[in-house]
Amino acid sequence: MRDLGARKGPVGPGGAGGSVGAGRPPEPGDAADPAGLAEELRRVVRGEVGFDVTSRALVTMDASNYRRVPLGVVAPRDADDVAAVLAVCRERGVPVVARGGGTSIAGQATGTGVVLDFTRHLNRLVSLDPHARTAVVQPGLVLDRLQEAAAPHGLRFGPDPSTHSRCTLGGMIGNNSCGAHSVAWGTTADSVRELEVITARGARSRLGPGWAGAPDGLRELAEGELARLRTGFPDLPRRISGYALDALLPERGADVARSFCGSEGTLGVLTEAVVRLVEAPRAVALAVLGYADEGAAAEAAAGLLPLGPLTVEGMAADLVRGTAGLPRGGAWLFVETGGDTAAQAHARAREVVRAADAVDALVVTDPAGQRALWRVREDASGTATRMPDGSEAWPGWEDCAVPPARLGAYLRDFRRLLDAHGLRGTPYGHFGDGCIHVRIDFDLLTAAGVGRFRRFSEELADLVVGHGGSLSGEHGDGQARAELLPRMYGTETVALFERAKAVWDPDDLLNPGMLVRPAPLDANLRFSVLPRTPVDVAFGYPADGGDFSAAVRRCVGVAKCRTTEVSGPAVMCPSFRATGEEAHSTRGRARLLHEMLAGELVTDSWRSPEVRDALDLCLSCKGCRSDCPVGVDMATYKAEFLHHHYAGRRRPMAHHTLGRLPVWLRWAARTRAVRVLNALARVRPLAWAAKRLGGISPEREIPRLAAEPFSRWWRGRRATGVAGSGDVGAGGAVAGDPGSGDLVVLWPDTFTEYLSPAVGQAAVRVLEAAGLRVALPPTLRPPRGRIADGRTRSAAALLTARHDRVCCGLTYLSTGQLDRARAVLRRTLDLMAPVLETAAPVVVLEPSCAAALRGDLPELLADDPRAALLAARVRTFAEVLEQHAPDWVPPRVDRPVVGQTHCHQHAVLGDGPDRRLRTAAGLTGELGGGCCGLAGNFGFEKGHEEVSRACAEERLLPSVRAAAAGTVVLADGFSCRTQLEQLAGVRGRHLAEVLAEGLPSGPDGWSAGPDGVG
Repeated sequence: MRDLGARKGPVGPGGAGGSVGAGRPPEPGDAADPAGLAEELRRVVRGEVGFDVTSRALVTMDASNYRRVPLGVVAPRDADDVAAVLAVCRERGVPVVARGGGTSIAGQATGTGVVLDFTRHLNRLVSLDPHARTAVVQPGLVLDRLQEAAAPHGLRFGPDPSTHSRCTLGGMIGNNSCGAHSVAWGTTADSVRELEVITARGARSRLGPGWAGAPDGLRELAEGELARLRTGFPDLPRRISGYALDALLPERGADVARSFCGSEGTLGVLTEAVVRLVEAPRAVALAVLGYADEGAAAEAAAGLLPLGPLTVEGMAADLVRGTAGLPRGGAWLFVETGGDTAAQAHARAREVVRAADAVDALVVTDPAGQRALWRVREDASGTATRMPDGSEAWPGWEDCAVPPARLGAYLRDFRRLLDAHGLRGTPYGHFGDGCIHVRIDFDLLTAAGVGRFRRFSEELADLVVGHGGSLSGEHGDGQARAELLPRMYGTETVALFERAKAVWDPDDLLNPGMLVRPAPLDANLRFSVLPRTPVDVAFGYPADGGDFSAAVRRCVGVAKCRTTEVSGPAVMCPSFRATGEEAHSTRGRARLLHEMLAGELVTDSWRSPEVRDALDLCLSCKGCRSDCPVGVDMATYKAEFLHHHYAGRRRPMAHHTLGRLPVWLRWAARTRAVRVLNALARVRPLAWAAKRLGGISPEREIPRLAAEPFSRWWRGRRATGVAGSGDVGAGGAVAGDPGSGDLVVLWPDTFTEYLSPAVGQAAVRVLEAAGLRVALPPTLRPPRGRIADGRTRSAAALLTARHDRVCCGLTYLSTGQLDRARAVLRRTLDLMAPVLETAAPVVVLEPSCAAALRGDLPELLADDPRAALLAARVRTFAEVLEQHAPDWVPPRVDRPVVGQTHCHQHAVLGDGPDRRLRTAAGLTGELGGGCCGLAGNFGFEKGHEEVSRACAEERLLPSVRAAAAGTVVLADGFSCRTQLEQLAGVRGRHLAEVLAEGLPSGPDGWSAGPDGVG
């Protein structure tokens, strides 16, 4: 074995020091031999070893500004695997970086050697002792899983970062994380009892108080520097920067475990921890205090601490997407109080309000209301990445901390420094602890901008220190701030840090470049590898200035998409919850797209099989568009990628069979072949052959086609002279009885037209019962010029016109056939020209089609002003009733409901009007979140059946099975209804059908029932 202790490089006092900040961490060179390293690791490790492009691309970044490309990734199964990896890497001189949820904001979860991913296997809660109030955890355990296990015993883990649903205990210990409740329960270090650690040289130690587990030389180092340890460390609640060597003082119990916390994986690799739990209050109340501005809120925060609050969190109005539900003010404090009873917690919250001197205040005791307000605060870490004008903002000075009493003065100085540099940022965070989070609109794309980033960082470090603060108050120093530690501690204390690192890790194997001998704060920026000119793309990306790179940059890695359970109406990210694989999370896909644009790891650009495979299980549910704090829209990115990936190449058959579904269904209806096709689809050998040829999952049944399309029923209704029916003509006129109510144009989407005409029939009945005049879009298309432009009047033009149908292009969009989608949508806009000359809303019954028209249409046809006009005119069924028939009272159904809000409805359209309409009709109960899993073409495509079923089994199917007899199963989307029928044998119904059942029989004799099928 080579003597890695003899590695060349700067060494200093005690064999570890050298000039502060000088030198760079060792980089694995050609001698690392990635193929040989991977082969050797596979021989000695039981867990997975990934040296492929995808595995490496997924961990090039964390939630910081930095990027490093590793040699490979190992997911160890146990401590023996960790020891084996360290032995191999030590022999080869390859750095090792431990990684949890990858939500670190200073770059410490990235590296150039081997990354240890603890989330896959070492993620268990080993034991929980409610009497001792302790738990034994593995490093990859997600915090929320520990909280769920502790809750039945009235216990909880004290620290709770906003990333609690995906951050891991190992990462929290590495960064000494805190969270909103630190004013009550302190930092992670305050909750650690013992740590099982493996050092870089393979020693296994159990760290604890009284020098337990200390490596040789650590006690001697500390006892030789007692004066410095007693005087060189600022005394403030959120001092996270540097090594906590003062925890080794005899008066502090010589606690090696506590000293290890916050070392960012640079001293040893954690394999197990014993943590302390605290008693959770039996009841909590939330006082939300409104102030004129953030300065006033900051000044008030410290004065509330003597009242013993559980939290004192602060944020300003420009981080809130909507101030509904918040008290008046330009900034707010979120102050949580606890008690043995709800009355006691409420009384303490009222006491806070009386002491607060706030502009306005609100006390919330309802748990659901509290969760909604806390989500506003937790989403700030993502919301802050976009300034109010849409420009980008970045971490880097994410969480410095000052003494709470100095927070107001510090914020004023901070604002002045921002102005001096021409920068903008909105502080928020843990005001009660003096800890401030902020994203700043640094220009990290140009040399001049990066230079300003460095100058500002240096001056802000001096400002923080001048106020008696710490450069890091929660997330660690990493690469973002470690270079500046001499400004806070002085060169001699930083040299002491280097000596401590040498005691633990003399070979500088573990996470080099962090904390000691750091990489410069302006090196390894993740933006430097991206193209400097806009990429040629099909969508307009209006929120990103038309720049696809900027759209991909939206993902900052906060990883809300990695939650393993969905709560409330949330959707994102169903494929990750089904597989548990980072590659199938929104963040993972964004990382691969980033690397595709970089061209270093992913070298095939749009042809990349790695990106294609990661996107393959994206359901295009659009949940990330609303649930991701920064609005990543992976469904659009997927469509864009598929458009380029298959340009000039052979597409999968499913893209032809399912992507061109409107064409095939229209052909079947025109040729009157529906009955024959339905009969053939029930012949198993023929159905099997058709599905095999068409790329359709063999487990899926082919849906039956309706015997009579909706528009044929409509024409028959007109022929019988039923009042209120008609079409919008070329000049915008409506054929049929004019009636007295507002004109609404009912969109005959493909699913309603050919597969569920009963939904359209029911909608017509309800809309007319509400006093509205219903019409269908035009169908005549002249051969030249604008189609149905509302001005063509000549008989010749009408004689040469041919019939056509409007289409939202959804199936073409979801399969990435964007040229075809563009053509279809332009033809649709031509047909809709006379409608756009009226004030009529366009009612779309299928949520996915409504979302395509409202969201995708103006982004794909950004150059056509008619696209925005039509998008603005689109209304859902409930929206049009609320806006155009506000006085109408729906029939009382008075039944409970169960089901799932359509994912596109949640993400793009909103469901407020639907909830109000259900309430007015006496439909009780809430619909769940998540995705049904069929998602248009996704669940029908071969290879997607398992994930599709897993998505349905997450919430939808269990809720339906558990529903009481007589419960209405609501499902506005055709995919949702199909999934329910095929997997559960349950018939879901559109809200229009349920309401139509409550209406008296109409003049056309309509009655609710199954779709007419051949």
